[in-house]
Amino acid sequence: MTKIYFVRHCEATGNLNRTFQGSTNTDITDLGEKQLLKLSERFADIPLDKIYTSPLKRAQKTALAIKGDRDIIIEDFDGLIELDGGIIEGTPIEISFKKHPDLKDAWFNHPHDFAPQGGEAMKDAYKRIEKAFFDLAEKHRGETIACASHGGIIRCLECRILYNDITRLKDVTLFDNTSICLFEIDENNEVKIKFSNDSSHLTPDLIRQTSRPSKFLQAEGER
Repeated sequence: MTKIYFVRHCEATGNLNRTFQGSTNTDITDLGEKQLLKLSERFADIPLDKIYTSPLKRAQKTALAIKGDRDIIIEDFDGLIELDGGIIEGTPIEISFKKHPDLKDAWFNHPHDFAPQGGEAMKDAYKRIEKAFFDLAEKHRGETIACASHGGIIRCLECRILYNDITRLKDVTLFDNTSICLFEIDENNEVKIKFSNDSSHLTPDLIRQTSRPSKFLQAEGER
């Protein structure tokens, strides 16, 4: 059985400042540093053969926390990067959604159609992470690896595994910072989700409830 852990990155400045950080290379926050200490403790006794990470800083630092002081190779992998927000990349999400109500409508009501001009369509991100996941599973048959990635990408992956239908993306949960998913893949490429969005290593004060655009917009009445 092949095991692949997927970990959403720790809190980054885009989460705190409520921007669509997408593929912008934002750094992590003080809270993110504290989250990584707990994540490192969580992974300390989990044997890993290799760690892959999105090339963005917030994911790379998360990968280092997963590694801890062990001698495990970490490799950047473009397939794990967050989708590019195009015209709303790096901008305050509340302002951007007011300016582009079509994108806001897609984000909340039919996220599979989310396709910002100049960026990456959600449908393309879905196909990208599907390929990346099964390529890694093939490369590491019988091994255990970890991937440090992003909320939008992990959501696409879980949608693929649960439903094999991107139009069901709205039915997939949003992921907390440093939350963990564990996927097991057999020799026939059948995938089981052992657990998902597990942030039990974090104390309540280390989980900021508005770390996702959907959460903070809902919390503020989507004004």
